[in-house]
Amino acid sequence: MGIIVVIVTGALMVIGLYWFVWILGPAERQGKRGVNLSGGSIAAEKVQDNYKQYWSFFRHPNEIETSERVPDFVDTFYDLVTDIYEWGWGQSFHFSPSIHGKSHREATRIHEEMAVDLINVKPGDRVLDVGCGVGGPMRAIAAHSRANVVGITINEYQVKRARQHNKKAGLDSFCEVVCGNFLQMPFPDNSFKGAYSIEATCHAPKLEDVYAEIFRVLKPGSLYLSYEWVTTDKYISENAEHVAIIQGIERGDALPGLRSYTDIAEAAAKVGFEILKEQDLAKPPALPWWARLKMGRFAYWRNHILVTVLAAVGIAPKGTVDVHEMLFKTADFLTRGGDTGIFTPMHMILCRKPVTDSTSFDYC
Repeated sequence: MGIIVVIVTGALMVIGLYWFVWILGPAERQGKRGVNLSGGSIAAEKVQDNYKQYWSFFRHPNEIETSERVPDFVDTFYDLVTDIYEWGWGQSFHFSPSIHGKSHREATRIHEEMAVDLINVKPGDRVLDVGCGVGGPMRAIAAHSRANVVGITINEYQVKRARQHNKKAGLDSFCEVVCGNFLQMPFPDNSFKGAYSIEATCHAPKLEDVYAEIFRVLKPGSLYLSYEWVTTDKYISENAEHVAIIQGIERGDALPGLRSYTDIAEAAAKVGFEILKEQDLAKPPALPWWARLKMGRFAYWRNHILVTVLAAVGIAPKGTVDVHEMLFKTADFLTRGGDTGIFTPMHMILCRKPVTDSTSFDYC
């Protein structure tokens, strides 16, 4: 009888592990599985050390306020989280308003297509994706607009993943991925017919620096759209709970500091953009963007068990459990930011580079 119990128990454990990894494991059925979790470009044995290094940035906050330190900080973060993001979230590393009758994937696609529709590009136009990640938005936008999209990301591992996804989707002739710093982009002046950034420029220590680079590479008369992470008019800097929520978001998402919604248009105008439209897409009648985080709590615990097992048996790198736990805590801060209304990840701004381009503006 005892032998039968052991055999049945062992069989159930094997079936359970198979279920976790192969049935529930892929991120929205898009290919990344739990057994393939890595530290990006970081060697497996260095993941835990790099996780500690990431948190060391916050022990010396003044060091991450400079543009010299931030790229390393952000690059380390995306090495640590890219596989977990893909596995648990999908290939589009951003939020979108929930839509009645639509899946999360459909709502995400609609949110991405709106970005390129607003910048009025035509098939064949060269468009810049500022902070493209693994290219989920890039592929949706290229497929929708038939524009030629060039994405830039600072993380080499994300470049590799984006290129693999582009080829698999049959969109590599429309999508190009470049490894580089969006504060110093390797593109000539006046070389893009449009540009967009989806929840990416929040990583810049000074928003006007990245906006100035985007302004430089756009052709005169071209449009730029951004979805920005900001604190809203409900945020009270003297409220300890509000401060704790915002600091939790900053630390869990590699942000040198969240900006106020009032800073966005000011930064864009400072570098020479004409402001055409500004709107918080998270406000009613939009449905809560953070609903997906609340509904994902079961998935987190399921995934956390798997990550713990994979790390214990040596399949996933040491430190993966810590990174996964950090992201879950960050999800709680993001949810609280949504519930209180003090934070939005989709403050939209639409700008135009004037037809008469004055390159002598001062944005320092």
